[in-house]
Amino acid sequence: MPARAESLADTLVAAYRHSALLDQNRAVLRAADEDVASAMAALRPVLQWVASHTFSRPDGVEVVADSVQLSAQMTLYDWGRNQLAIDIAKEQVLSTRESLVAVEQNILLQAVQAFLQVRSAEQAVALNRNSVELLSRERQAAQDRFDVGEITTTDVAQADAQLAQSRAQLVSAQGTLATAREAFNTAVGNYPRNLNAPPPLPKRPASIEAARAIALKTHPSIRQAQRTVAAAELSVAAAAAQRRPTVTGSLGLGTVRRPSTSLFGNGAPENTTTLSAGVEASQTLYSGGRLPALHRRAMAQRDSARSALLNTSRQVNEAVGNAWSNIDVAGAQIRAIDEQISAARQAYEGVREEATLGARTTLDVLDAEQELLQAQVDKVSAEANLQLAHYQLLAAMGLLTVKDLKLGIPTYDPSAYYSAVRDAPYTSTQGKNLDRVLRAIGKDEKGPARN
Repeated sequence: MPARAESLADTLVAAYRHSALLDQNRAVLRAADEDVASAMAALRPVLQWVASHTFSRPDGVEVVADSVQLSAQMTLYDWGRNQLAIDIAKEQVLSTRESLVAVEQNILLQAVQAFLQVRSAEQAVALNRNSVELLSRERQAAQDRFDVGEITTTDVAQADAQLAQSRAQLVSAQGTLATAREAFNTAVGNYPRNLNAPPPLPKRPASIEAARAIALKTHPSIRQAQRTVAAAELSVAAAAAQRRPTVTGSLGLGTVRRPSTSLFGNGAPENTTTLSAGVEASQTLYSGGRLPALHRRAMAQRDSARSALLNTSRQVNEAVGNAWSNIDVAGAQIRAIDEQISAARQAYEGVREEATLGARTTLDVLDAEQELLQAQVDKVSAEANLQLAHYQLLAAMGLLTVKDLKLGIPTYDPSAYYSAVRDAPYTSTQGKNLDRVLRAIGKDEKGPARN
């Protein structure tokens, strides 16, 4: 039976499901989700128990006491510090989500590049193999003409040299294909099998200005930098709030058991139960300059985040411009190479006819054939560059994702784990359902989901 063909969409789906880098960054995102839970827990009471057994011997009398204490402590008011910490953690979660989208784009772009490289290498091997077969016939024709005295040994030697060169080019093309197959396996998770022709080129916006406008709104690196700036702004407010008072409340319940204090030592043990409650307000008046330094540090980090956002926007604009130019250049190259191939084919056929009439040498025929081959190889490369440039433009606009490409597979839901842990649940009841987050992206096809 014929081998199943593999389309570019199949390649992208396989790369999405295979990527260990995506798994790594999903785990990083889940860790950021837990930071929100940790910040949320600071608004809740802390309940502790303490059990102790003490022995002392004052004035030669042994005193043994057992005690059990249960205490609860809670921040009642801190002028918004804990709430700021929660808001910062949420912004960091949103920033990490955008980072995950950026990783997804890189994974898919690498898969596209690996697909096109294999396709180009396979076509180059086919062209060079045809060239070897053609030159083998040319060499035999040269030998036949030499045998009847039409040409000299020099012509035969030239045919031999050209055939050897063509065989070397074929070996080189086969090596390039082997390298491309290995890169495909790394990016996708399997070796290429009977790759189909690429689909029609993705539609690009009407103008480069429109493409840049889309990129500024949707590119994950810009959105990540914006979230980082928001978190930095909140960090400045949190650092300023460190100088304000804190009001805490406490509640305690304890029981102490002591032996009888009777002179004869035969009385019942004494049990003392204590219930306590209190409210405490505190504020740091002087910290040796630590708190002002933290505040200045937060402002410097905010300024750094703002500059990083500006720099990221410029880089994205440059990427859009480069991809747009590459599309235009590759398209122009293909049109020019088409003309070159047409002319080179006519020249080759004409030179070959003239050679049969003795008006051209064997070298002329070989040179014409080599020029035609080189033009065909150049077109393969230009077509791959055109395809790649279109997908690079999608990535530069932030639209190279499974969702935007409409690949039709379940994708990782970054909010599922967050929704399960954001309220900092004490038990793992919600955690039992988290496996479906991983199964939703096809992990069940690879094996049991991880806890």
